[in-house]
Amino acid sequence: MKRRTLLALAASTVLLAACGQSSTNEADTTATDTTEAGGSDLLQRINNGGTINVGTEGTYPPFTYHDESGQLTGYDVEVTRAVADKLGVNVEFKETQWDAMLAGLDSKRFDMVANQVSLTTPERLAKYDKAQPYSWSGAVVLAPTDDDRYSSWEGLKGLRTAQSLSSNYGELAERYEAEIVPVDGMAQAIQLVKQDRADFTMNDNLAVLDYLKKFPDSNLEIKLVAPASEQTGSGLVLLKGDEAVVAKLDEAMAALQADGTLTKLSQDFFGADISQQK
Repeated sequence: MKRRTLLALAASTVLLAACGQSSTNEADTTATDTTEAGGSDLLQRINNGGTINVGTEGTYPPFTYHDESGQLTGYDVEVTRAVADKLGVNVEFKETQWDAMLAGLDSKRFDMVANQVSLTTPERLAKYDKAQPYSWSGAVVLAPTDDDRYSSWEGLKGLRTAQSLSSNYGELAERYEAEIVPVDGMAQAIQLVKQDRADFTMNDNLAVLDYLKKFPDSNLEIKLVAPASEQTGSGLVLLKGDEAVVAKLDEAMAALQADGTLTKLSQDFFGADISQQK
């Protein structure tokens, strides 16, 4: 009798456990279905006015840096804050070194990156998505204001240009058959141009605009700008596969372009509109 009672008790325990497991599985399935139906976790946070986490360097002025009061700012930072405001979400910046930026995105330490990222390689294009660019850049020619010899890129042939031999701009100078005066970097190149030891120098448009804003009395100006087909756009970058989030970011960026916010931020940080391809 005692043995029969024990067997019945064991059977009841197994039955209860099975029912509990079934109930748990159903709850798990329901939770999964709800998440799938509502989109990704990031999309749900955006739709619900939550917080987005954004990776940035914080040491790359004028794009992302700390001002004299220690406040994180910069063009990329302020654009991201404006996007978050359009989306109705909070933004938390996660500062990290450039070398670890995309790795942090891969490991989902943050949702996206705002750090002048251009997806220009097949490997990056296969792995990441980029929202509508908020800055455009390409090669420019910087020369003395009163020098009127720069009507075309082909006109650079035979002129002296201060360039680092290992840079893309050194290669570009060779393509246009300019005479290269070797330098270590942009600062030295500008000094040689100002001393008339070189006719011009080529560098990235944004770097040159930053210099001209800081030194408005340099007596230098941009003479030539790379054609639109040779310019690259930088935007918020996130892991591939969240098209609904990219669409929301694009919509917010388009609104910021339309209401003049991007133009104003461009003027504030660069003294020119870098938000549109020209």
